[in-house]
Amino acid sequence: VVNITTRSVNLSLFSFSCRRIRLVFKMEFPTWTEKCDSALRRNLTQEIFDKLKDTKTARGTTLKDIINSGVVNQDSSIGVYLGDEESYSAFSALINPIIEGYHQGYKVTDTHPADFDPSHLDAPNPDADAKYIISTRIRVARNLKGYGLTPTLTKEERTEVEKKVVGVLEGLGGDLTGKYYPLTGMDDATAQQLIDDHFLFKKGDRFLEAAGINREWPEGRGIFRNDNKTFLVWINEEDQLRIISMQKGGDMGAVFSRLATAVNELSDKLGFQYSSNLGYLSSCPTNLGTGMRASVHIRIPNASAHADFKKICDDNQIQARGIHGEHSESAGGVYDISNKRRLGQSEVQCVQDMHKGVVKLIELEKSLEK
Repeated sequence: VVNITTRSVNLSLFSFSCRRIRLVFKMEFPTWTEKCDSALRRNLTQEIFDKLKDTKTARGTTLKDIINSGVVNQDSSIGVYLGDEESYSAFSALINPIIEGYHQGYKVTDTHPADFDPSHLDAPNPDADAKYIISTRIRVARNLKGYGLTPTLTKEERTEVEKKVVGVLEGLGGDLTGKYYPLTGMDDATAQQLIDDHFLFKKGDRFLEAAGINREWPEGRGIFRNDNKTFLVWINEEDQLRIISMQKGGDMGAVFSRLATAVNELSDKLGFQYSSNLGYLSSCPTNLGTGMRASVHIRIPNASAHADFKKICDDNQIQARGIHGEHSESAGGVYDISNKRRLGQSEVQCVQDMHKGVVKLIELEKSLEK
């Protein structure tokens, strides 16, 4: 529904007085390509479409908004982006089966556990000699209470989120002390340094574009980096916050502890969107639960070529991919190994999964070197 107001316009033959014209556009069931196999296509039946097509949240999120990315980009694996917290209940007939299909073994009626206490983690460095593990990185996705998720943020709200978050980050001390770099007005030298450090994030891809996440780019977006280059916060990227802890080597405990300190401080000062069943909320259902991805870059040329490599990964709830992101190939036997589960697992359990799997892969690599 679009409302158009026209002001008085004088032409040589016509005069239009002020009036409001209401145009109604009917939403049609999507037309799918033959190759489309997204979670959206598998779950959006005509019955569910008819049930939800006129639904709208208090922020104005509609079914069309949620599914647009998956309709425009039919090579999507999931195909939906939620606009606000209410979307998860308002469009549950579509979203719940997608959540349960992706987070296999978890029911949306289950209670999601939370534990971000570093003292509960048992993850000693599995590679003290730094022969295999190149680096460790753990990140979480978070969104502030009282705001929409990124697809529906207005320019003013995005700027407000940025200001609030930066205010807290600039008050952090110890090894979290650092500086904020807004993307708007960033000079070339600063941008190049952040690129060289692999810290700078780019405008979202076509999937995020179709979801509305790239609006007013780069306004209200930026990067906080600590002085030691071991802690980052991306503001208003795919989620309002991507909080990242990292360092060279395999000391997962240190990386997790640093992250926990920052996340707990931010949570106390800002408050995050959270559901007892779905955990921390995100625009993309794949990031529900902990919103955590705990990973290492590890050199395992022999283990990765072994017939049991995939089985070890599957048995230990970890996933392997190239170091340049999803679907990328390995280079020189170096892989990105990360936890597979996010929903139904606590933060401690996510890192424990990753640690256990990495230990097994190192054991296999060592045995094949003999």
